[in-house]
Amino acid sequence: MQATKRVSFTAGVIERHACDVGQSFIWDKGAAGLGLRTTAAGAKAFIFQGRYQGKTLRMTIGSPKVWKIPQARKRARELQATIDQGRDPRVVLAESVAADIAKREAKRHAVATVADAWAVYLQDRRANWGELHYADHIRLSHAGGEKRKRGKARTVAGPLHSLMDCKLADLSAPVVEAWAKREGAKRPTTSRLAWRLLKAFLAWCAEQTAYANLLPAHNPAKTKKSRETFGTPAARKDVLQREQLAPWFAAVTAIPNRAVSVYLRALLLTGARPGELLSLKWENVQTQWKGIAIQDKVEGERVIPLTPYVAQLFAGLPRANKWVFASVRPEVKRIRPGRADMNARAAKTRKDSRIAIPQRPHALACAAAGIEGLTLHGLRRSFSSLTEWLEIPSGVVAQIMGHKPSATAEKHYKVRPLDLLRMHHERIEAWILEQGGIVLDANASQGGLRAVP
Repeated sequence: MQATKRVSFTAGVIERHACDVGQSFIWDKGAAGLGLRTTAAGAKAFIFQGRYQGKTLRMTIGSPKVWKIPQARKRARELQATIDQGRDPRVVLAESVAADIAKREAKRHAVATVADAWAVYLQDRRANWGELHYADHIRLSHAGGEKRKRGKARTVAGPLHSLMDCKLADLSAPVVEAWAKREGAKRPTTSRLAWRLLKAFLAWCAEQTAYANLLPAHNPAKTKKSRETFGTPAARKDVLQREQLAPWFAAVTAIPNRAVSVYLRALLLTGARPGELLSLKWENVQTQWKGIAIQDKVEGERVIPLTPYVAQLFAGLPRANKWVFASVRPEVKRIRPGRADMNARAAKTRKDSRIAIPQRPHALACAAAGIEGLTLHGLRRSFSSLTEWLEIPSGVVAQIMGHKPSATAEKHYKVRPLDLLRMHHERIEAWILEQGGIVLDANASQGGLRAVP
């Protein structure tokens, strides 16, 4: 029930006012529209009530525990004055709150560091990136200092980490150029990739209302001096020649670690990026439809044919965990007193780990075969180069390797199903195996093979 009497508000009046059911109101003589609302639960609040455009308007001012009576009267008069000016006090209040929030946000963003904006950037763009591209952003901005999985050494900070504590507003062209000179001298290849990621990040910042005013009009990472510091990467030309296939297959097949041996052969025969193939899980190997779902760093995922020889190689690998190229290690034979946590970590590693990028085993195999300078990425280049002997359509090779289409017809008019890719891919595999002196053993079920005399 609403009371209509008007009294002069005092501390005693406010204290004594009570309500048995619902809510009750008393109104102040000292300020038009000022009231006190009390609920049955004992909650009290100063309110303002007036008329705006012919309708009753009511707003809460605040609790008597916070607002003194003179303050509440002053606020009531301000609200009435707003109505007298023809404005809705609710709208004025909302605008005031929004302006205050905007002011505080602008102040917060003015002191935002690169790390603050970087975290927002990664969250905003992650859905548009593949896993490997996202992982590059994490790796290149990582603080380092963590213990490596193998050995006693610790990880080093990524090239971008030294910029993370810098205020975004202070990230000028000279700062980026000094960073480029410093990082480029230590690790040019990794730093060049970090620089490209930085340019994209700053371009994104320039499109964001929160950060646009903090940066100069021109992207501070896009300067001639920075570009010249990193230079143009020399095109790598390490590939397997046709006559090198036989000794390479012989040396790689002889690697004792079967997961490494299979990985290297599959890398050549799929044309995949080294990291993509290493991330392959058993759930991505579709034996029924003879396909491999590869986590593509550009498109997110691409499906390529599971060719016969690669299928036999995979069939010979143990399913130790979710990874196709699992790291299989001997079990711990006994638990040492007081070392339960160490044994638990070792068991977890055996259960969940995969092999590391096998650069050294591959280098040793190449040395045994008399092949110099062949990198793991060179195997990807080799796949592309060797297809030239068969005159395979370039669009087919690009789709298998995960390259973006380079022509309008490829982008918009040619959609190759897996079966069509398989026809070409199996032809490629058969030719490479033939040149490498390898033939499939039809009776083998565990990746068997034999050398052609």
